[in-house]
Amino acid sequence: MKEILEVITSGDAQAGDVAELQLPQSFRAIVLRKCEVDMFAEMSSADKDPRKSLHLVEVPVPELGPGEALVAVMASSVNYNSVWSSIFEPLPTFGFLERYGRTSELAKRHDLPYHIIGSDLAGVVLRTGPGVNSWKPGDEVVAHCLSVELESSDGHNDTMLDPEQRIWGFETNFGGLAEIALVKSNQLMPKPDHLSWEEAASPGLVNSTAYRQLVSRNGAGMKQGDNVLIWGASGGLGSYATQFALAGGANPICVISSPRKADICRAMGAEAIIDRNGEGYKFWKNEHEQDPLEWKRFGKRIRELTRGEDVDIVFEHPGRETFGASVYVTRKGGTIVTCASTSGYNHEYDNRYLWMSLKRIIGSHFANYREAWEANRLIAKGKIHPTLSKVYSLEETGQAAFDVHRNLHQGKVGVLCLAPEEGLGVRDEEMRAKHIDAINRFR
Repeated sequence: MKEILEVITSGDAQAGDVAELQLPQSFRAIVLRKCEVDMFAEMSSADKDPRKSLHLVEVPVPELGPGEALVAVMASSVNYNSVWSSIFEPLPTFGFLERYGRTSELAKRHDLPYHIIGSDLAGVVLRTGPGVNSWKPGDEVVAHCLSVELESSDGHNDTMLDPEQRIWGFETNFGGLAEIALVKSNQLMPKPDHLSWEEAASPGLVNSTAYRQLVSRNGAGMKQGDNVLIWGASGGLGSYATQFALAGGANPICVISSPRKADICRAMGAEAIIDRNGEGYKFWKNEHEQDPLEWKRFGKRIRELTRGEDVDIVFEHPGRETFGASVYVTRKGGTIVTCASTSGYNHEYDNRYLWMSLKRIIGSHFANYREAWEANRLIAKGKIHPTLSKVYSLEETGQAAFDVHRNLHQGKVGVLCLAPEEGLGVRDEEMRAKHIDAINRFR
């Protein structure tokens, strides 16, 4: 790996230089072990510790197949799916790998007693397989996490509907928290030139997810003037939703949980902010019963911030804790769009406020290639900025996942893989200088 790193960081490496590099036999990767899936049995989710389940080990370089690429990973990041994988919830990921392995001879590579996780990367293409024409060794890339076979007609209108659609590094092996990753070539996108490796790696999953959920016609189809309620508006997902709302002429109502997070939203340009802890909102009376009076108090507070208007769109991802309130406060004919359930999967709400007011609930899951490309294009143009708050080494990935699990972070948490230090990989210093304040907003 030393020779690969030297060529990549030399600053003047040509495609031929990278193509001529000899691939190593093995590389370091963050893995889960199949033999340890019961290590947290009978423990509550909050007590499960990713530092115990995530291991940094040496693994063989996988075979390269048609339509695929091997990428030298300079940096990656930790997403909630990395946390779910590490605590084996809602179920161990090895079941995904087993099912994928049964689909073809080539897919059998993924069914291993270890799982290399991670659904983001920024790096350099090392090799491409047969049938890859758009990418070559030496290309600096980021990867989105949709792995899709596209052999079914169902996926050709929207690849997220393909029956063999999977999230790379979660439902497939050879993910991005490693020194080398295996991806399909249609996961690759150009790395934004004004960002460092760790900055470029951080938006992928959450930026594309927020784009589909909020902007795309497959999601809420946000328009100018919309009032958009954004839960966790300074977090890894919500921070991109806040930026999309502002960039698209909408009015974000940012729900956060501390003064520090409120300051981040203001720095992004948001004005309507609700500190749910500071204002004492408790939407559940107890484990089994919600409090509609709190929904009403919350709705009243929103109207104070919007000059009497209800919200057109609710950007939902906490799930059980907030969903009843989300349905209640949405305007008549409005939309609740949900992509996750970080506080619990079993949602409860009063259906009268949905059907009698003609509201819609839309499920949204990651993004198709076009949506991911458009989201990355906005990053490259400097319209949307990375929300990276802290960077760990590959050896510290367990701690990084622990911090995300315990909500000890702001924005996104990055991981240096091959990159020896932060700040490398910037190719356009002039553009970076124009956006440096926004880039550093979360640091």
